[in-house]
Amino acid sequence: MSYAVVRVRGTVNVRRDIRETLRMLRLNRVNHCVVIPETPQYRGMLNKVKDYITWGEIDKETLKEMLLKRGRLLGDEPVTEKYILENTPYSTFDDFLEAVLSGEMKLKNIRDFKPVFRLSPPRGGYEDIKRPYRLGGALGYRGAEIKNLIRRML
Repeated sequence: MSYAVVRVRGTVNVRRDIRETLRMLRLNRVNHCVVIPETPQYRGMLNKVKDYITWGEIDKETLKEMLLKRGRLLGDEPVTEKYILENTPYSTFDDFLEAVLSGEMKLKNIRDFKPVFRLSPPRGGYEDIKRPYRLGGALGYRGAEIKNLIRRML
């Protein structure tokens, strides 16, 4: 299983260790998104910066839409299905998506691919960037509902 992680808040007056953890996750700016596998190490990083990000399990349709609309190569070229199939050992795009979702393939392993998705602010805005998702805000774990947020940001 893989998580989509979106940065919601900036880093003004943020502790140094949290700022460094966001940098290690490659979440350098607000509205940036990364796809990471579910591992105990990433889980600890997510819990450490839970007051600045939101995350949840990404599904195949949302990942495909995000790759084709916001995926970029070096030189700011858009990603195509043809490019991914030429530069990965997978024969179909669905096989590639399944491998990313299961965690056996990482997006950063594709040659010349930028593993960060630069998204727009969500249509309708964030709920509340100072409260957790379960209390009506936008921060922390939101499960499968991350797909609704990402679709609003594409």
